[in-house]
Amino acid sequence: MNTIRLTTAQAIVRYLSALKVKSEEGSVPLFGGVFAIFGHGNVAGIGEALFQYRDQLPTYRAHNEQAMAHTAIAYAKSQMRRRMMAVTTSIGPGATNLVTAAALAHVNRLPVLLLPGDIFVSRAPDPVLQQVENFGDGTISANDCFRPVSRYFDRIVYPQQLLTALPRALQVLTDQALCGPVTLALPQDVQTIAWDFPEEFFAPPPVEFRVPAPLETEIEKAAELLRQAKQPLIIAGGGVLYSEASDKLKQFSEKHGVPVAETQAGKSSLAWNHPLQLGAIGVTGSTAANAQAQKADVVLAVGTRLQDFTTGSNSLFTQARVISINANGFDALKSGAITVASDAGLGLQTLSETLSDWQSSNDWQKESKQKADEWNKIVETITQNRNVNLPYDGEVIGVVQSSSEQSDTHDIAVGAAGTLPGELHKLWRTVTPGAYHMEYGYSCMGYEIAGGIGVKMAHPDREVIVMVGDGSYLMMNSEIATSVMLGCKLIIIVLDNRGFGCINRLQQASGGEPFNNLLENCVQGNQGAPAIDFAAHAKSLGALAENVSNISEMEPAMQRARNADQTYLICIETDPNRTTEEGGCWWEVAIPEISPRKEVLEARIAYEQGKQKQKA
Repeated sequence: MNTIRLTTAQAIVRYLSALKVKSEEGSVPLFGGVFAIFGHGNVAGIGEALFQYRDQLPTYRAHNEQAMAHTAIAYAKSQMRRRMMAVTTSIGPGATNLVTAAALAHVNRLPVLLLPGDIFVSRAPDPVLQQVENFGDGTISANDCFRPVSRYFDRIVYPQQLLTALPRALQVLTDQALCGPVTLALPQDVQTIAWDFPEEFFAPPPVEFRVPAPLETEIEKAAELLRQAKQPLIIAGGGVLYSEASDKLKQFSEKHGVPVAETQAGKSSLAWNHPLQLGAIGVTGSTAANAQAQKADVVLAVGTRLQDFTTGSNSLFTQARVISINANGFDALKSGAITVASDAGLGLQTLSETLSDWQSSNDWQKESKQKADEWNKIVETITQNRNVNLPYDGEVIGVVQSSSEQSDTHDIAVGAAGTLPGELHKLWRTVTPGAYHMEYGYSCMGYEIAGGIGVKMAHPDREVIVMVGDGSYLMMNSEIATSVMLGCKLIIIVLDNRGFGCINRLQQASGGEPFNNLLENCVQGNQGAPAIDFAAHAKSLGALAENVSNISEMEPAMQRARNADQTYLICIETDPNRTTEEGGCWWEVAIPEISPRKEVLEARIAYEQGKQKQKA
């Protein structure tokens, strides 16, 4: 057996750079690159290896560890999990900064390879700089924080462990059911230890993405239930997009006359103007989708984990039997569903063949198309409103959407937290699968700009529009500088409502007094709340930017942003109190049983009434 002597770090990088996957362009690297912020825990080991292989596996630098992991995750999401990235940090704060991103990837079922540095296995310099010591267990380091938020965790203490650890990591990263973050903790001394690796280890076959087929018995049970249905509804989740099954979804819907509603992750699975497209489902859902969900006798959930925003905290379609097509058996079991453990596309196709010429009732199809049409008219009314002094998010979305429709770039809208996910879920329109990129599984503030870079790296020929509130912008904006450095042009729309407007409204809906959310309701020093110039700040990071004072100024600003060749930020002040009233449903937010405020007690009564609607 021929061998090659490499350090642990060199072996990792060489293995990653050798992995290929088939695409429309032919054979391409599975890993689009590695994001790295170096410190004493990785610069001499992984850093040296990345330099050696920089032509085969590019290294990108960011400004924040959590943010660069968000970028890597967004890249994988935009590539429909067919390609991905790795992330490396030093030990200590560099490593723990990744934990939030790991949780985000875990919740959203998205692949990312995390390579944090770790303490010395030898313990010769124990405790090392930035080491977190456990007084009861000498084997624990800060990297053990990754265990609950990783789909696979390993600590490499011998070079030869890579022969099993790396293939296992690859299996998790590329498996539909297991897909999520993988953490390989790398002690800094082990990174530099050399070993004679088999040469064949670095010539792996092309990566094949398994497409799990459904069991015949499960398909028969699902078909039997659907044949009895007169008013079925499809809920399309992210699995439809990740399995590239949009065409199969469309074919199933048309052949069997079943209307479609979309989750946040599944939005863009079906073109917005399809007659059977009901729009968003759930707490941030459309009037059409939620009305039909309340009447449906069978819900066919495809590639969705049925989280509370989709189910209205298990109160929205309690009268319906649920069939779940999902590659992940854990997710498929939710809501007491009849399970079809399968790839979304294969599951839909096989179920359709088994159903033959069965269709839902004509009245149901007619009613669903009518409600879809009514909802589209509501969206037009909201998004075309220009006669307003202080706009709210929906009206700003309308201007951005209008500029998108006038271009031919197939814009991708990116968002994550606050009010915007709800407004975009309801109002954003696209005919292109993947043109809506929302991180709402973890709803992580600060994802937006960093995530936008990952989307742009995946689709450099398309306009990426990041829509972010002022609160989320202030949490993580450093990656504007990264976007400029990497030449990843973004259009960033900052909607400034002077605080956390979304939670301020929730606070009041829960009976609370406005408190500690909008800047005006926070504890302040003698100088008062800051007057933040977001455009000036973005310019200081290298972007082009401007503040606009109203909707009419927004339209030409969008055109200037489109014409620009680098990241361009537009900031507009918005109303923190107004939202799209149409649509939505009950969502469980626990209200105190006792309080000196009568508003809280009234909210508690409404809360208890809402609880009555929940499925037992």
